[in-house]
Amino acid sequence: MAEFISAHWLDITTTILGLLYILFEYRASVWLWLVGFLMQALGIVLYYQKGLYADCGMEFYYLSMTVYGYLKWVHGSAEKKALPITHFPRKLIIPWLALILAIWGTIYWLLVSYTNSNVPLADSFTTALSIVGIWALAHKYLEQWFIWIIVDIVTCFLYFYKDIPFKAGLYALYVIIAIFGYKKWKNMIDNRSI
Repeated sequence: MAEFISAHWLDITTTILGLLYILFEYRASVWLWLVGFLMQALGIVLYYQKGLYADCGMEFYYLSMTVYGYLKWVHGSAEKKALPITHFPRKLIIPWLALILAIWGTIYWLLVSYTNSNVPLADSFTTALSIVGIWALAHKYLEQWFIWIIVDIVTCFLYFYKDIPFKAGLYALYVIIAIFGYKKWKNMIDNRSI
């Protein structure tokens, strides 16, 4: 048992932090950014060790976005102190879809050309989609939950395949929490507009 825990301590630790993170996200609590920063810092090491190079690189982006998201949520905009939950602007849908495809293709090419990744398609896909997901979360867009549902499903299978069982289980749980998170945030918007 000690050998198993020793072999999977990063997986276990980041999974526990991930549970706290999603709980704070569900509650729309600013604490998600602080827990996320620690989780991502440890994730860099975990993903590098497992050969998930796009996920490893993504963690550096996440680290910067946790700072951005924290500041955005705390300071909001000039008109409001705290950032309210809103809808993803329709005018951004096509540009962001194009950006996702461009990032996905670029990361896939980098993984195939310069790494020994045996999962470049899935690794690059979840990374590209996560770039938009974390940005949408930082802006408190309700629809960010849809992005995470897709990312979480693919990541769950990917992590089981790459022998990161605790994180894989966490992502399976994330799918369920994301569904409830969407409903909770939608109710928060609906109740605010009454």
